[in-house]
Amino acid sequence: MPTPESFLDERQALACVHCGLCLGACPTYLETGNENDSPRGRIYLMRAMQSGRLPADGAAVRHVDLCLGCRACETACPSGVQYGALLEASRDHIERHHRRPLLQRVLRRFVIEKIFPHPRRMKRALLPAKLVKFFGASPLLPGFVRDALDLIPDDASESKLPAESPAVAQPARGKVGFISGCVMSVMFGGTNASSVRQLNRAGFDVVTPAEQGCCGALFAHGGNLAGARACARRNIAVFEPHGLDAIVINAAGCGSTLKEYGHLLHDDPAWRDRAAAFSAKVKDLTEVLPVADCRLPVVPKAGDGAASIRHSPVTYHDACHLAHPQRITRQPRDLVKAVAGAKFIELAESDVCCGSAGSYNLTEPEMAARLQRRKVEHILRTGARIVVTTNPGCLLQIRAGLARAGAGHVRVLHIADYLAEADSAADPAQPARELNV
Repeated sequence: MPTPESFLDERQALACVHCGLCLGACPTYLETGNENDSPRGRIYLMRAMQSGRLPADGAAVRHVDLCLGCRACETACPSGVQYGALLEASRDHIERHHRRPLLQRVLRRFVIEKIFPHPRRMKRALLPAKLVKFFGASPLLPGFVRDALDLIPDDASESKLPAESPAVAQPARGKVGFISGCVMSVMFGGTNASSVRQLNRAGFDVVTPAEQGCCGALFAHGGNLAGARACARRNIAVFEPHGLDAIVINAAGCGSTLKEYGHLLHDDPAWRDRAAAFSAKVKDLTEVLPVADCRLPVVPKAGDGAASIRHSPVTYHDACHLAHPQRITRQPRDLVKAVAGAKFIELAESDVCCGSAGSYNLTEPEMAARLQRRKVEHILRTGARIVVTTNPGCLLQIRAGLARAGAGHVRVLHIADYLAEADSAADPAQPARELNV
């Protein structure tokens, strides 16, 4: 066996005292009951790979692969184990030492790394997929391809946001940068536009640099830390010159990575401080939108959807990387409750992963489907007609799951779109409220 390679922070790995409090929070352990599919079991396997007691192969890799990276274990952990960092380091080690089957190599290294992080390439790649769906040819394809096609929304729209978008009322309260994202900019262009409008209405001038790129989450989660660091350096350099008060993101998975650039570049002296300064400015959209605006009285016009959305039963799904790494659960609920009032229904297991987990539903479709069914069952038990969430992957996964369950009448909305519909009849010139930045 080759000389062991040090890839883990051993101090962090040893911080796990194997108390088991993470077990009930781990989606894969809830499904399999296998200790190797639990956070503490995986940490044991990671340490065994680092010490050379286990090769980066076989069953050990399989159990690490099956991890969603949702980081619910971090929320449950009394010892403060930074499981996400341990997982990313381990996957980086595995990708450098383990040779995967051809299909997995193509999926991970080509589709996920060469297409998804590049909006123009993704837009081109979606064209044949849309044609297959349009002509009803999906049944002719293998099952895993059909499942992937089901994730593509029929109303996918590209966004071309202006470089600068001024606050509705001047002088502005502040100047923020906006991360347009990869999947968001190609599939949820309308949501991006809604997000910028909400920020303008809240009193912000918004800057959206065209030169920005992928946040690096897909690379970091897939075991390519070098690729993630390159993304981080690019974005830092692009946003630095604008003198921003905050940098706003409307995708939870991207947000957790953006907030961890300081950790990602900690060992790079030329970028360490710049990365920490960048991350300190990153805010999720729900952190900066004022709840007060959502409570404004609305007098809908005839045929306006604002009245119906304010009277529809609604529930909220916690996107993993907003609830766990970022610890943001109250702010989005406050925004939804401000619109829905007594029509808000809490969702059982709201913070248990829906199975999307970035690209997990492509690399691990079987477990992703199990978690999708689990999530959909809980949603249907609420009787809600609207599900609100904060991440594109969750939107795609839950929509596809509801459609598969014959519950296409239940709408799944990004919180920016939910708020935009709710205030569509309100006066757009409302004075800005005090914000949370």
